[in-house]
Amino acid sequence: MRATLRWAHSDLRTHRGEALFLVLATAGIVASLLLATALFGYATNPWQRVFTQSHGAHVWLHTDAAADTGKLAELDGVDAVAGPYPTAATTVSSRGSRASVELRATPERPSVGRPPLVSGHWLDPSTPNGVVLESRLARALLAGPGDTLTVPGTARELTVVGLADSAEPRYRPGEQPGLVWALPSAVPDPGGQVIGLRLTDPGDTSYLVQRAVTVLGAGAIGEVSTWQQARSEAQGDNRLLGQVLGLFGLGALVAAGFAVHGAIGTRIRGHLRDLSVLKAIGFTPGQVVRIFLLQHLAYALLGAVAAAGLAEALGSRIPGRLGDAVGVWQGLPGHTVALLVVPAGAVLFIGATTGLAAWRAGRVPPVPVPRPAAPSGGRLSGVARGALGVRIPPALVLGWHKAFTRRPRSLATVARLALPLLLIVVAMSAWTTLDRFHSEPERIGLPTTLSVRADAGRSEEQTRTLLERDPQVAAAYPGVETAALVPGQTATIALRGLGTQRNPYPYTLAEGRAARGADEAVAGQGLLDLLDVRVGDWVRMTVGDEPQILHIVGRSIEPENAGRVISTSLDTLRANDPGLRPTLYELRLDPGADPGEVAGRLAAAGRGHLDVHTVANPADGLSPLRAVVAGLIAVLALIGLIELLTAIGGTVRESERDLLALKAIGLSPRQITAITVTATGLTALAAVLAATALGLPLAHWLIDAQGRSSGIGAGIAQGPSAPLVLLLGAAAVLCAAALAAVPAARAARRRLADTLSAVA
Repeated sequence: MRATLRWAHSDLRTHRGEALFLVLATAGIVASLLLATALFGYATNPWQRVFTQSHGAHVWLHTDAAADTGKLAELDGVDAVAGPYPTAATTVSSRGSRASVELRATPERPSVGRPPLVSGHWLDPSTPNGVVLESRLARALLAGPGDTLTVPGTARELTVVGLADSAEPRYRPGEQPGLVWALPSAVPDPGGQVIGLRLTDPGDTSYLVQRAVTVLGAGAIGEVSTWQQARSEAQGDNRLLGQVLGLFGLGALVAAGFAVHGAIGTRIRGHLRDLSVLKAIGFTPGQVVRIFLLQHLAYALLGAVAAAGLAEALGSRIPGRLGDAVGVWQGLPGHTVALLVVPAGAVLFIGATTGLAAWRAGRVPPVPVPRPAAPSGGRLSGVARGALGVRIPPALVLGWHKAFTRRPRSLATVARLALPLLLIVVAMSAWTTLDRFHSEPERIGLPTTLSVRADAGRSEEQTRTLLERDPQVAAAYPGVETAALVPGQTATIALRGLGTQRNPYPYTLAEGRAARGADEAVAGQGLLDLLDVRVGDWVRMTVGDEPQILHIVGRSIEPENAGRVISTSLDTLRANDPGLRPTLYELRLDPGADPGEVAGRLAAAGRGHLDVHTVANPADGLSPLRAVVAGLIAVLALIGLIELLTAIGGTVRESERDLLALKAIGLSPRQITAITVTATGLTALAAVLAATALGLPLAHWLIDAQGRSSGIGAGIAQGPSAPLVLLLGAAAVLCAAALAAVPAARAARRRLADTLSAVA
């Protein structure tokens, strides 16, 4: 055992840099996997916790005020009901912020859908105008207990007495109104009602929705929301961050395993004589295997323990969402298990790849087998000899020959080096796609910047004139958005009518063509998946009691409502309802216009009749992804550096046999050094070309697959620019050449006696 430790210590002193890089790479990989685990737990747990605490309803049905919702409690599969509660849609304002809300008349705190209080207290009859705000809405309004909300256009005031969490679909400006609980006296003129159904089997949600719509009648249903939709919205960006971290963490783990395997294999080929001596003095094959295995397991264990310790001690202090995720994750029941299993799994994987390579070391015979004088493939090809004849520098020709003469070994080296570079290309594509969301929002389904909702106090002509009068408004597209029941009556989707035949809305199309004729529409990927239809199909939906049949002629990129949106022109909807008036306006601004300033001017000009807000960009919630991608690129670069050092060491060792011949034909030490540098640079260049050729299509496929699964749809992927790819390739090749220069120069200037000893 003592001899084993002494040999391992000697090897560590010889390969300090490689050991350090392996420890850092392992730490980065384990940290990525732990953060991915934390984000997955954070994405699911808060909503699940609120749903459990509130004894949440699995289905919420918004109906008209006359619907007889009492029949729903008698349906098979309904365990309990919440409500019905009268509701009224309105707009509230606080500290200069406005929000569309649903006032829900709640005479007493419900038993089903019982919102857990965050601060303040529940509704009290002693404060008849008191309200409880959903916590996300409260953050948007910058409101808390004791603050006063105003209802624009009226003299009404509401006093915030408490804040509460809710497991219902969250507030989204311009898309989903916020939830406000109030006493019935604070909802004097309800326009509808809402009832929640808690089911005995959540898996029967679609069937129960269909039964409920049948009982009440399609014309009585305004909107249906389910627990699956609410959970998906709550997970949202956090789940995507977890998927990115997990994917790249696993990819980096595989790359690190291959790098360790290659490093040990190269060192075995370079230390055959030393291994034979160990066998000759009594080391068994098992002891030789254990030397390499324990040594690299120690490196991996050190990195894994360091990552786990840092994640546990400092993870919650990371700014932003990652820190919040780690803080919540540390309080979950499975936190300790994950903190042990993830690092252990990474160490075991690295140990497995190490064991495969170390097994070869155990098979080295006690007596070294002489190397063949002329290995297969070692002779110059006719092309190489011809290149030397036309005065191409010998360093280039011999460097090419050295890099690719041993094809199986050369291909393995290129593949191991290409894997981290491929993942870097994918990471750069993710970064570029995020930049595209901000720099070119019109190409990912966000052609407008502001959304304006007008109340009944202004006519269509007055509102449109006011909006178009602003000098920085390039176009104003009138429209309406309403909920529609899908065929089978199991869910509701968003039906939008935007723009007119004379001034069509500029949808971002990924497939098909724009809707130009009567009854033509474009749909999001989420809707196509929900209805199992394709571009070219006709779909039937129900708005109130009226059927609406539309021909899908294109697929649009829809970042809103999980892509469950079908869009047509306002003229098409008016053909069925001539009295339909626009309730919202989408504004496209001039280049360089400040959305905040324009929104402020329009809100002031509207005198309380306009609700103006900025169109939400889905990339806004993914800002932590930039730091994540940067960290992953650094980890992958470390892994690539390990593989690069391994390739350089192998090339230098294998060139020792050729030194005498190269010096005999008159090559100077500088030329001999250039051969090794050229061979290393060409190997790196081949890896860059392979990584780029495979990484760009893979990145597009992965990003578009994520777009399809989220409902946005394929067509959002954007690869890195050509200069950026060239910069990555140049950096990899130049780094390889620079790292190879010093050891190659030392080998080229070795003494004749040392060279003869190495060859022997």
